[in-house]
Amino acid sequence: EDIQMQTFDFNTLLNSNTYPGRGICLGIDETGENAVIVYFIMGRSVNSRNRIFEESVDGIITKAHDESLMTDPHLIIYAPVRDMGDGRIIVTNGDQTDTIRDFLKEGSTFEEALRTRTFEDDMPNCTPRISGIVEVKDGAAMYKLSILKSDEHDDSSVQRFFYEYPQPKAGIGHFIHTYKCDGNPIPSFEGEPEKVTLKGDIEDLALNVWDNLNEDNKVSLYVSFINLKSGEADTIIINKHEQEDADA
Repeated sequence: EDIQMQTFDFNTLLNSNTYPGRGICLGIDETGENAVIVYFIMGRSVNSRNRIFEESVDGIITKAHDESLMTDPHLIIYAPVRDMGDGRIIVTNGDQTDTIRDFLKEGSTFEEALRTRTFEDDMPNCTPRISGIVEVKDGAAMYKLSILKSDEHDDSSVQRFFYEYPQPKAGIGHFIHTYKCDGNPIPSFEGEPEKVTLKGDIEDLALNVWDNLNEDNKVSLYVSFINLKSGEADTIIINKHEQEDADA
């Protein structure tokens, strides 16, 4: 019998999960002309929710929205996106972005960089480190995803998984997130990245993702479309705090 991997509607998947945590989705848009990067963060604590994405020289950084509310910056302030400037763009949920960048600069690989890292030191959750890299070259794109997680919240046992997509298809993305769903401790993501449909242009996609993330827990969203021919990128950033400030 034909056992095919299920393709999910991205919006439905997001809408049905109150707490996927932080998520990375990489793929190709419906037209087949752009590589797609989606990265979002969510939060349950004041410290996690007190964040915004801000553009940096080579991507984005996370920043405290209100500096006076910042308690522990070490797992929440980092550069989620770094553009290497050579068609390679790194996206992660932590400071492993810089580990990957440093290894790539020295001619090493995405995988070698992540083999030096482990999950986050936030017992009992042992939050997974999720990472992705997109390479746009010669009018085509390929991408990789990775998750570094504990063996069932055992902080003495790391598991490292790598997924490679050398020939991605138009209108399809692969989505990996830190948590399977909400809980205490929060259960880590399981299985291979979820195959999802990527519909519409960058505005459609960004607004749909934002609208379908849990209202209470969503914090910030970054969406980028990179034209496969020109390498030019279009980017949309949505920060809940800035929306709330604007509505106030």
